[in-house]
Amino acid sequence: MTTPQPTEDAELRLIGLTKRFGPVTAVDDLHLRVPSGAFIALLGPSGCGKTTTLRMVAGLEAPTAGQILLGDSDLTGLKPYRRPVNTVFQSYALFPHLDIYENVAFGLRRSGIKDVRAQVGQMLELVQLTGFERRRPSQVSGGQAQRVALARALINHPKMLLLDEPLGALDLKLRREMQLTLKRIQEEVRITFLHVTHDQEEAMTMADTIAVMSQGRIEQLGHPEQLYERPRTQFVANFLGQSNMLRATVDGRDGDLVTLRIADTTLVVPAEMLSHGMLTASGEVHVGVRPEKLDLAPVDDPVPQGRNALRGVVVDTSFMGTSTQYLVRTGWDQELTVFAQNRHTDVVAPGTRVRLTWRPEHAFVLDADTPTSAAAPQPAVAP
Repeated sequence: MTTPQPTEDAELRLIGLTKRFGPVTAVDDLHLRVPSGAFIALLGPSGCGKTTTLRMVAGLEAPTAGQILLGDSDLTGLKPYRRPVNTVFQSYALFPHLDIYENVAFGLRRSGIKDVRAQVGQMLELVQLTGFERRRPSQVSGGQAQRVALARALINHPKMLLLDEPLGALDLKLRREMQLTLKRIQEEVRITFLHVTHDQEEAMTMADTIAVMSQGRIEQLGHPEQLYERPRTQFVANFLGQSNMLRATVDGRDGDLVTLRIADTTLVVPAEMLSHGMLTASGEVHVGVRPEKLDLAPVDDPVPQGRNALRGVVVDTSFMGTSTQYLVRTGWDQELTVFAQNRHTDVVAPGTRVRLTWRPEHAFVLDADTPTSAAAPQPAVAP
């Protein structure tokens, strides 16, 4: 099968993009540059501006201010049908009276192309639906219908594919299967995918770059692992997974390590985590530790060399299948979440005194005065 070649000069640039609906600012002076061929996800909660951003790129909403550039073309004022982009919606938007073959061929026929057989066959092979040509949309599953919508969107070789929560209507198992399918298709066709979702797992599974959005702005942009391991704001830390946030005071420095104090507990973190002007005048910071980074052990067990440690009491346990979730209350009355993999070990009962340990490099540090959401967006350039 011959797959579409990557489109040259199809870098997406959003420059000062703003959208207001009366007194409400949905997208606020957004800047974003996405290289051609990237798979980028706009991730955030409802109302963060991600769907409005996608609709402006598609031409379905007119910006209040700013520019939308794709390669050398200014798309800002163009009608949707004049833009070299296609959109796949959560509802699929297939024609119920047409079979799968004609649904996929629709765009080519509308462009006046008469011999569509080879291209339709190529697209159906790409989405693994060869042999489904004469079925109607009502005769295929939700996942198959979504693949039909993808084939129809890709057959005209757009410079960019826009995906508006395309997996939201699928059940969990099928959604995970489609995540891998979408990733495979993007790698084969090698065009830019701009994907809107509120599902963190979906974004991290498929995208090579994630833009986490809040209040119409980009909080942080980067590779999924970078955002998860080194979030820059509490919003990003808590939206991408769970985080235990410990408020600590900087106590001193010993070589490559910085000493922190929480009540009567001493912790250390790599000094590089407190660079880039993160320290406040008071020397207070937030130390974040993901629940799966914490190891839970009997309180009298020796602390492994080089690890941070604190004591607490288990107040709740929840069996979650692949892991058990523990809530541990510290001596300063803060509850921390711990995820322990289920390896046929005994579950620690509530009321048990335990010790939590973790490696210093498995934490991240935020300025204690940093608000939950960043005060101003950083220039956003996809890696």
